[in-house]
Amino acid sequence: MNLLNPPLLQQLQGYLDVATTRQSLIAANMANIDTPGYQTRDLNFSQALAAAEAGQDPAAAEHTVSGLLARPDGNNVNLDRESFLMAQTQLQFSTGVALLREEFNRLNMAINGGSSTP
Repeated sequence: MNLLNPPLLQQLQGYLDVATTRQSLIAANMANIDTPGYQTRDLNFSQALAAAEAGQDPAAAEHTVSGLLARPDGNNVNLDRESFLMAQTQLQFSTGVALLREEFNRLNMAINGGSSTP
């Protein structure tokens, strides 16, 4: 175990990387809502998280979403679906940040001999 980079911090970093990658995909989907032929892309969160924990690129779990209703121009982006996923991903990211903050507080207490203030 590396005392300067505990495994939990590495896992939380991977978690935040996955949430950020998925949020970028969702934003790209929303930005391309009027692009003819554009196909919705997404990230399997659990597969991407497993890839990140294994030291691989979480974007490898990216895929084109099938089964969505396409408009006559071939675009299948659904703004309601993307808005829901954006809110869900923001919640996941916020949870990761809160966990990271708690880990830093715990490390700070350990450094300061159990006191939360320096």
